[in-house]
Amino acid sequence: MPDKNLTCRDCNQTFVFTTGEQEFYASKGYTNEPGRCTACRGNRTDRRGPGGSTGGGGSFERRPQQMYPAVCAQCGKDTQVPFLPRGDRPVYCSTCFETQRGSTGGSRRSSGAR
Repeated sequence: MPDKNLTCRDCNQTFVFTTGEQEFYASKGYTNEPGRCTACRGNRTDRRGPGGSTGGGGSFERRPQQMYPAVCAQCGKDTQVPFLPRGDRPVYCSTCFETQRGSTGGSRRSSGAR
């Protein structure tokens, strides 16, 4: 697989999409070639700032998600879930949740840990 010359969509300069980069893209399952040169990709990332948002309002820092203790309704194991259990619906540990989710076709999405 030879190197490819591509044109950056931002600065219209030609850049090289190396064989190594092409192999990396293929290994990740990416089907599109990069549209920006390295410099323009870096500039775009810098503009986004923390959190990845390009919108206004300054920088955004994501706080850790609040977790709550629970006991799995299926196996009885102590676990933590990202919502406050109400007691009127079963709560599952992540292993049992995946089992429940698989057996119900994904319809129990809001009833257990993720």
